[in-house]
Amino acid sequence: MPDWATSPLLQDPEEAMNELFSSLPVYEAVTENVRVQVQVFWLPDQSEPDEHSYCWAYRIRIGNDGAEPVQLLERTWHITDTAGHTEYVHGSGVVGELPVIQPGALYEYTSGASLATPGGFMSGHYLMQDKSSGRRFDASIPAFSLDSPFLLRQIH
Repeated sequence: MPDWATSPLLQDPEEAMNELFSSLPVYEAVTENVRVQVQVFWLPDQSEPDEHSYCWAYRIRIGNDGAEPVQLLERTWHITDTAGHTEYVHGSGVVGELPVIQPGALYEYTSGASLATPGGFMSGHYLMQDKSSGRRFDASIPAFSLDSPFLLRQIH
C-alpha cells in the first residue's frame, strides 16, 4: 500500500499556484516605476452557472522599478460584466495589507472576483505613496478579461 504522506503527487500550495498561473497571459501596466502585472484564472469548482454565479482568481504582482520605497495605500476597481453593469470597489490596501515595496522588490497577492454573468473585465488603480517624499500617485492596474467557457462571443 502506498504511503500517501510522501506521495510525489503532493505539492507545496505555492508551487501548485505558480504552476497553475505559469501558462496564463500576463496583463501589465507601468506607472512611475511601479509595474503591475495581472494573471486571471477561471474557477469552475467555485462557479455555479445554473445559479448565475461565475468566479475567477487573479494574481497581482506589483514591482518597484524605482529608486525609492513605495507604499500601496488604497485600491479602486472597476468591474464590468457582459450585461454592461459596472461595480466600483474602493478600499484601504489589498488583502488586509498596506505593503511597502522596496526598490527592486516585488509584492504579490491572489484574490478573486465573481459575477452574475459568464464574463466581464476589470481595471483600476492603486493609490501609492513615495515613502521618501510623501508624494502620492495613482498606479494603473491594466484592464483584464474575465472569461469563462459559458461566454458566448458574437460579432454583429
